[in-house]
Amino acid sequence: MILNVALNYGGRDEIVHAVREIMEEGTAPGDVTEEMISAHLYTRDLPDPDIMIRTGGESRLSNFLLWQNAYTEFFFDDIWWPDFDDDAFYKLIEAYQQRNRRFGTA
Repeated sequence: MILNVALNYGGRDEIVHAVREIMEEGTAPGDVTEEMISAHLYTRDLPDPDIMIRTGGESRLSNFLLWQNAYTEFFFDDIWWPDFDDDAFYKLIEAYQQRNRRFGTA
């Protein structure tokens, strides 16, 4: 399991940084691919998340891993992070196992 905790991080900034690096390499705008952008992200050495857990009753991403969350399964919980215990985690995993992940297909 990989847990991503981001401090002083912004998903929009990360995407802009990746595109700027690609442009600085001399890549023509029409030649930019999704794979190129992914290879220039701060998280380039990490897999895209399977699950994103948002605690504290909020139902938004807050600029977190915008590119990487394209096919992520989202779980929003009213529990505050310090109170998110094993029971809450296992309940989430059970719900995740019931999902039909389509990775962008209908």
